[in-house]
Formats: sequence, structure tokens, C-alpha cells
Amino acid sequence: MPANNPSLLRFWTPGYWFTWLVYLYMRGIVLLPLAWQLVLGRALGRCLNIVLYPKRHIADRNLAVCFPELTQAERKQLRRKHFESIGMSVGEMAMGWFGSKARIRELVTINGIEYLQEALGKGNGVILFSAHFTTFEFDFAALKPYCPKLCAMYRDQRNEMWNVIMHRGRGQNIDELFPKNSVRAMVKALKDNAVVWYAPDQSYRKKYGALVPFFGEPAMTNTATSRIAAMTGATVLTYFCRRRADGSGYVVDIGAPLDDFPTDDLIADTTRLMEALADYVRDCPDQYCWIHQRFKGRPEPLPDIYRKPA
Repeated sequence: MPANNPSLLRFWTPGYWFTWLVYLYMRGIVLLPLAWQLVLGRALGRCLNIVLYPKRHIADRNLAVCFPELTQAERKQLRRKHFESIGMSVGEMAMGWFGSKARIRELVTINGIEYLQEALGKGNGVILFSAHFTTFEFDFAALKPYCPKLCAMYRDQRNEMWNVIMHRGRGQNIDELFPKNSVRAMVKALKDNAVVWYAPDQSYRKKYGALVPFFGEPAMTNTATSRIAAMTGATVLTYFCRRRADGSGYVVDIGAPLDDFPTDDLIADTTRLMEALADYVRDCPDQYCWIHQRFKGRPEPLPDIYRKPA
């Protein structure tokens, strides 16, 4: 985590000018009504759909694997809507980092908050099993009042200025951020009865990574959620957020504790979590992060679905 909250003015060199443009856009867009933010976001997303060809290719391949029942035209339309969601996510991130907490709480409806309260009553902490939806930076201000201590993992970016902005923004609502894969810090927080937002849904090829079906297709997946829950006694709850289809607000869905979880079978436990995630993705497929290479790094003889034809 960046030390001593350095001033952004140190990042004045040309290499950071684009980051400055993004930052100023984010600081400005939070001043607009939500409807205007979403209109601008959709327009930005349409532009990104045109210029980000490599990401477009990744999204197309992911959608082909996960939604084989759709026609090519239907998947293309879904990909376009996904890039619109990416564009809107810039404003949603800005609201989460720089916007009014009271306004965010007005916009977010939380279903299942009783499951979180019951889990906290056990005193062993709560793991919110979540995922990389385009809205995931938005809702922490609404969640925070229900958490004695709210924590999350982070991954540093190569852009140092962006790291500073990110940590400042997330620090508005999250009490403690610890580095990605820092299990020791996560365990310590859970022992303090903290709520830990945890999103292990991206391709993972390190220790405790295993092939687990995602939409029925094997993907290298982090199985640590089950192991950490067994180690700490923490309750695992699914936690997903989506934008309402009419743009009027957001819904957070907290699931009930899974029966007989965790078990001594990490892969079976992780399969259950991935199935719960896939079920939720089907409700708002444009809002899941399809530009990540979810099926990357699979061992042979499984194919590399992202390889372009020669």
C-alpha cells in the first residue's frame, strides 16, 4: 500500500497525463445526476468497444464458451452491452471513491443483511465470497454501516499514481486493505470478527489453484476460500451486486450460509461457489467482467481458447 499518502502532484510527468485525465473525469462525473453519469458511461463504453480490440477478442471468446446456447449475433450484442457496463463502471467507481456516501446508500438496496448480522453474531468473522462485476467498487458505502470492521484484498497496479488514487478511494469505506494472497492478514482480520470482501473468481495458477468448472468449462481457480473458512471458523456468504436494468439504482444480494460448508474437499466446495456465481451472472450477464482471461493457464490437453487462428 502506498506509504504516507503521497501527493498526486509528484506525478506530473507526461507518463501520467492519461491517468490525470481519467482522474479528473472521475472527480467531475460524480457531480452529475446518476442518469447523466450512466448516459456518459454508455457512450464511453461504446468507444471502448471499438478501440480495445484485444479486450474485445477476450470477451468474445469467454462469451462463446460460457453461452454456447446464444447465437453469434446475440453474443455480439451481449459483448456490446458489456462494454457499456465497463464505461458505466468508471462513474460507479468514481461515486464509490469520491461521491456522497448518503447518496450511495439511497441508491443501494441490500437483500439478506440478516444473514450478515447472524454470521457476525458468531464472532468468527465473515467471508463475503464475491466476484469482479463492473459494479463492485460502488456499494461499499452502503455495506459499511453493517460491519464492525470491513476489509478487502487488493492487487497493486503498475501505474504508481493509480495505486495512490485507488487506495485513497477504497480507504473511504474499507477499514483495512491487505495485499492479494496475504492469507495471514486475512486470517488475523477474521479472528477480529471482521467482514472480508473476497473475490477469488479470476484465473489462479499458484498454490491451491485447481481446475474447477465455470459455466461447465474447466478453469484454473483459487480454492482457498474453503480452506480459510475451515481454518478460522468464519462464515462464508455469497455477496454480489448488480445495477438495476432501468438504471434507477443497485441491488446487493447476500446469500444464506451454504449447508455443510466447508468440507474437507476443496474442489467440491469451490465448485459450489462457482455455481452460485454463474447463477448470478446469468441474471445480469453484461455486468460480469468478461475481459479477463478466465480460462488462461489451463494444462494440456485443454486448449488455449484465446489463441488466435494462424
